[in-house]
Amino acid sequence: METTILEKDIKVFYVTATSFPQGIGEATQKLHSLFPFSTERKIFGLSRPENNKEIIYRAAAEEMFEGEAEKLNCKTLIIPKGKYIAILVNDFRKDVMSIDRAFQQLLKHPNLDPQGYCVEHYATDQEAVTCMIRLDK
Repeated sequence: METTILEKDIKVFYVTATSFPQGIGEATQKLHSLFPFSTERKIFGLSRPENNKEIIYRAAAEEMFEGEAEKLNCKTLIIPKGKYIAILVNDFRKDVMSIDRAFQQLLKHPNLDPQGYCVEHYATDQEAVTCMIRLDK
C-alpha cells in the first residue's frame, strides 16, 4: 500500500453498470464505443455503495474538452484531488479478482473519505490498474 496524490480534480463522464459486478464488462464496452482510443485519455472504474448500500459501478473516462460529455449524452462527476492510498495491480486480466483483493485491503484503512469512491485507474499502455481510495481530510 502506498500513498499517492491527485494534484487536481479530474472531470469524467461515465456509463453506469446495470449491476455489480456482473454489468461491469458491458458498461466498459459501451464507454469505449463512445470515443477513439487515445493514450492521452485517463480511464477509470468508480464504485461505492449508494442508495440502500447497493454498490454502483461507473465505467468512466476523462473529459478531453469542455462539453465532450454533453456531446456524448453522458453524465459527469469529479474525481476529487487529494491524498489517496493505492495498490498497483499488474496483469489484472490474468486474475480479475486481484482488483477485488486490492480493494479489500485498501478498505481496511482507518481514515477513508466516507463519500469517496473505490477508484480503478487503468494504464493505457499496459495491463495494469492502480486501485485507490481517497483519504479523509
